[in-house]
Amino acid sequence: MKSQTNNTFDLIVVGAGASGMIASIKSALENKKVLLLEKLCSIGLKLKATGGGRCNLSNTLDNVEFMNSFGRNGRFMATAIGEFNHKDLITFLKTIGVDTHIPDGFRIFPTTHNSETILNALEKELKRLNVQIEVSTKVEDIIVEDEKVVAVLTQNNKYFSSNVIIATGGLGYPKLGSQGEGHNIAKNLGHKITPLHPAMMPLSVKESWVENCRADTIAKAIIKVDIKKYNKLKLSGDLIFTSNGIRGPVVLDFSREITPLLEKYDEVPILINLTKGMDENQILNHIKKQILNNPNKTLLEHLNTLIPNSVILEFLKLLDIDKNISFAKIEGIKKDKLIKLLAWTPLTITGHDGFKKAMITRGGIDLKQIDPNSMQSKLIDGLYFCGEIVNLDGPCGGYNLQWSFSSGWLAGKKSSDL
Repeated sequence: MKSQTNNTFDLIVVGAGASGMIASIKSALENKKVLLLEKLCSIGLKLKATGGGRCNLSNTLDNVEFMNSFGRNGRFMATAIGEFNHKDLITFLKTIGVDTHIPDGFRIFPTTHNSETILNALEKELKRLNVQIEVSTKVEDIIVEDEKVVAVLTQNNKYFSSNVIIATGGLGYPKLGSQGEGHNIAKNLGHKITPLHPAMMPLSVKESWVENCRADTIAKAIIKVDIKKYNKLKLSGDLIFTSNGIRGPVVLDFSREITPLLEKYDEVPILINLTKGMDENQILNHIKKQILNNPNKTLLEHLNTLIPNSVILEFLKLLDIDKNISFAKIEGIKKDKLIKLLAWTPLTITGHDGFKKAMITRGGIDLKQIDPNSMQSKLIDGLYFCGEIVNLDGPCGGYNLQWSFSSGWLAGKKSSDL
């Protein structure tokens, strides 16, 4: 074992994901001696997989809109976002040799669209600043005396510091990150952990017809929960049918609401509007207009101006309607059912693949026990948290990665102020 002098640091950061790396860099920029501990064999593995490897870093929303996108907990991040928002991130990345751009006017990417560009630059900066990095090092405990941090215990060593940042992330993709160690340590130190749910993931449905619609993306679909108590839960975006369910950006975002409900109910009924928000009257008028302009076309040809053929064919099978018949010749009851089905398609969510396929975790360390102005624990002096480990999660589009960078930057700064 090394001597205590060699094992003493101004700051120890546990977890080398996005938040842990930038916290280490910020502290080292303040001329602090920093140790970065990572249990995996390499740093930044989850960052490397972000956005399918393209690394959607952030987005261009102003600070208030950005925070509002996180729901009622969003205001907690006011100081962190104020210290380090998307503009600051772009500037910082430029200083370490990474150029970014905004190809769709909203989402921010490295110009290479390759997450390794970000990871390599961060790793290079860590080394330039002489941050000591220890990989394949699992933290067993954080030693606290008189409600103050004094040391970190690993499976092979003991490191001393009066400042420790826990940045171990959530439970999503456990092979690339946390399996709950950070939550367990925080809990053992007296912190409350809110219920943890997998989020940002595909969902499985009971209905088998979706399997025949896998080739098509439904643009601007609207999903809402068909339970009276939760019928205000609604979201719009692109949807894709799969062999056993639904995915796509709107599903990834909406899964944040669905996974907690699946723990209360065996199944969650939802309604999907596949016609870009058109109601029954608008759909009927659209069909009539198509018939007026193209009277010789079949029902299938008239309806495919609304939704893809694959979906129409399944709807017609469900209602026992001949695809070659004209709209006028459909019996009244079936016609009404078809219009209703086009306006709001019912599906039944039955499950998901759990944390192994979850991009983020919903829930985490209770925000009431963390100082939002520093990310320091309100219970233990010198203990800080940042990133996904806390009870904050946002939608797709760079929100969660920006939060990791912002909270890591703030924790790195405030833990180095003394």
